[in-house]
Amino acid sequence: MSSLHSGNAFIPLSIAVLTVSDTRDESNDTSGQVLVERLTKAGHKLADKVIVKDDVYQLRAIVSKWIADDNVQAIISTGGTGFTARDNTPEALMPLFDKNVEGFGEVFRAISLDEIGTSTIQSRAFGGIANSTVILCVPGSTNACRTAWDKLIKEQLDASHRPCNFVPHLKMAEVCETRD
Repeated sequence: MSSLHSGNAFIPLSIAVLTVSDTRDESNDTSGQVLVERLTKAGHKLADKVIVKDDVYQLRAIVSKWIADDNVQAIISTGGTGFTARDNTPEALMPLFDKNVEGFGEVFRAISLDEIGTSTIQSRAFGGIANSTVILCVPGSTNACRTAWDKLIKEQLDASHRPCNFVPHLKMAEVCETRD
């Protein structure tokens, strides 16, 4: 019996990147740029990139648009995951999820423990799936984005990663089934 979870060739995904910040713009958004560089180097396509102020309703509006877009399979958000009054990404986006990906935040924090020690408990990295779109939210630091992509996200958005990955659960799952 063949499985969508193993043995597939790499399939380029269309990924949107969201930087949540009250202070960054395109000239100094190093975190968003790291994600764009890494996803394109891995062979994926950049669907869109937006910088938005940390406002619950603006965040929901942008992410809802991408969730509804059949051409966006994944969303990576950076920023707004801390504990300040302006860190609203979890509160904004979690209500949009059909399913939570509890393991994403857990594994991110476990990996980060080696890099930043116990300060990792202040990361509210999280993930979920909405309308067959995976949404992965990481802290706003450039190093956190590198760590998240290199040690976690890259493999989970690669159809060839075994024993499982997110690709079979995304809007393009039909494409995977025809290749199987």
